[in-house]
Amino acid sequence: MLYMIVAAESEEDMAARKSTEAGAFEAYMGPWFKYSTEMREAGVTVDGNALETPDTATCVRVRNGKREVQDGPFADSKEQLGGYFIIDVPSVEEAQKWAAKCPAASTGLVELRKVAILEEEE
Repeated sequence: MLYMIVAAESEEDMAARKSTEAGAFEAYMGPWFKYSTEMREAGVTVDGNALETPDTATCVRVRNGKREVQDGPFADSKEQLGGYFIIDVPSVEEAQKWAAKCPAASTGLVELRKVAILEEEE
């Protein structure tokens, strides 16, 4: 079964991505590299990527046929979307174990969702 692990990180963690302090970036990324390596070596990783910081986000809506573009993330939340993993595991319990190991689980929030497999109509 495919699951998406969505990592929502704290503002402090997001700031660490851009820190110029000696060792701050490495300290932040170390657990992420360990986590992604562990999943890859376990053979559960299907896909995944880090996302740029929220200041690079753009939200697009269409209202009354007109495109509206807004800078920044839409959600008013302390946690900020930092990245995602798609994993292939046999059960929701296994997916929850991997989600709990995500570095964002200890300082932010990790959302776990089963990937919907939709069949195209012919």
